[in-house]
Amino acid sequence: MTAKNKTAPRVRLGDYIEECDERNTEGKYTLDDVRGISIEKKLIFTKANMDGITLEPYKLLKPLEFGYVTVTSRNGDKITLAINREKKTFLVSSSYKVFKAKSKLLPEYLYLLLSRGEFDRYARFNSWGSARETFDWEEMCRINIPLPSIEVQQEVVDTYTGLKRLAEENEALIAPLTEASQAFIVDCQKKYPTVELGKYIEECDERNTEGKYTLDDVRGISTDKKFISTKANMDGVSLTSYKEVNPSGFVYVADTSRRGDKIALAHNSTEQSLLVSSVYTVFKTKDGLLPEYLYLLLSRGEFDRYARFNSWGSARETFDWTELCRVSIALPPPEVQQSIVNLYHYIEEAKKIACEARAQLQTLCPALIQYAEHH
Repeated sequence: MTAKNKTAPRVRLGDYIEECDERNTEGKYTLDDVRGISIEKKLIFTKANMDGITLEPYKLLKPLEFGYVTVTSRNGDKITLAINREKKTFLVSSSYKVFKAKSKLLPEYLYLLLSRGEFDRYARFNSWGSARETFDWEEMCRINIPLPSIEVQQEVVDTYTGLKRLAEENEALIAPLTEASQAFIVDCQKKYPTVELGKYIEECDERNTEGKYTLDDVRGISTDKKFISTKANMDGVSLTSYKEVNPSGFVYVADTSRRGDKIALAHNSTEQSLLVSSVYTVFKTKDGLLPEYLYLLLSRGEFDRYARFNSWGSARETFDWTELCRVSIALPPPEVQQSIVNLYHYIEEAKKIACEARAQLQTLCPALIQYAEHH
């Protein structure tokens, strides 16, 4: 970003926006064009019952125009507002306020200002009424905003939009890649022989007898197939009997009752050994079966259902080691297994990038506004 020392003036928002009140009087727009607005500051498909409703009095929401609902009560301390980022015009309820930015104020910059939690709090504090509190047009116009030059506004918008686009592009990859990964696995079941899992895994029972590992290494296991920080009370507990889960190793809980029809299982994809309870079952793969490929198979809903169906017991149902060894899996050549694993890694990387970008957006928006105020 460009470094400057000029402080942006604060201006009255009402001098830089104007209300719009164009109606659908000619019936040009139809039910397909009707939109509602959410407190997440987005346009949404309307939830209203539109049976028998005439659309002539509905307001037009043109590209880069804003719509908001003046009523702020029962909205969870957030104001319902959105900008139309599409290239087409939509219809919104006649009770909504529609407005647009004038020439010296970029719509996307204004949207960043109005999307902040500070604006939600301001709008709620300045809402008036008894049975129904509203943040009316006059109050909206009284807001003071920092107004840097158009160049700085654009710089702020470009920075925010770039990170937002990064999140959206990676989020868009997740569904098709996941679908392709699942289709790949199903295809393997048709093309390659099935084998009993027990021929390709072996149980492990290494204990922390020398006390090499500490409380920091202790983990629990979730039904999301991940290691988690242990929830057990570890006060006074000796760790010498705890089992070691070495890198690429697996661990699962045989008890499947009261787990929402999912089995608690995890794969150690790190480069360090972890400790788990001695009641857990630890195992590893043999040659010919990639650990990451097996993890993908055991993470599927089909395996959860299989494990529950093949759990036995009265007061407590368990999916024991013998049953796990009986599981049939498709075993393609190692290079095919690796291709499936690579696809999985792409999915995880896309999730990671999207998640990190979304988290950064939360802190970036206030920082960008602060930047705009001082440039």
